[in-house]
Amino acid sequence: MFDDLVSKGVSEPYRMFTSRAEYRLLLRADNADQRLTPLGRRVGCVSGERSAAFEAKLKDIEKARSLLGVFAMSPSALKKNGMSVAQDGITRSAKRLLSYPEVTFKRLEKLWPELSVFSLEVQEQMEIEGRYDAYLNRQAADIEAFRRDEELKIPADTDFSQIGGLSNEIKEKLSKRRPPTLGAASRMSGVTPAALTALLRHVRRPAGFSG
Repeated sequence: MFDDLVSKGVSEPYRMFTSRAEYRLLLRADNADQRLTPLGRRVGCVSGERSAAFEAKLKDIEKARSLLGVFAMSPSALKKNGMSVAQDGITRSAKRLLSYPEVTFKRLEKLWPELSVFSLEVQEQMEIEGRYDAYLNRQAADIEAFRRDEELKIPADTDFSQIGGLSNEIKEKLSKRRPPTLGAASRMSGVTPAALTALLRHVRRPAGFSG
């Protein structure tokens, strides 16, 4: 919200929507403590007891992730245990099995009793991560790609009116605001992903190239 208000401004009452978040798959209730507790500790508003509980939970989460990646079973063994998977000879890890809609953490405990030590809170997070694993990996890759380009500087003398692929409205906004980096441009109201691609292509083109 603060980023929107500072970088984009408002011409009407500000409304908060989850759709405003660039990477909302990562902004979930189950991982809110993992995203915000370190910030709270940095400014001194997290007690020692709360901090210790947080560290203990982090250790459990890492242990659960590790075990889910290590535990694995063949399709034939899974079938014998009542799990319907393709009999393709490909061994599936417990983490992979959590991507199946009908597989719960409790069900995995019957195959690997070692998993029964985790709290319901940790189990729930593992289930969520398992369900959305492919999407979360894709979003993490998107974030990394954006971070690589975010600090790319836009020359101060850039003539935005000459950049192809930009609407007149966006050209006018960029000419008025003159963002110093690609990241700053991305946070401007109305600057679309397609416009950022055109801007990125323009900034990265070889010096002297006019095509």
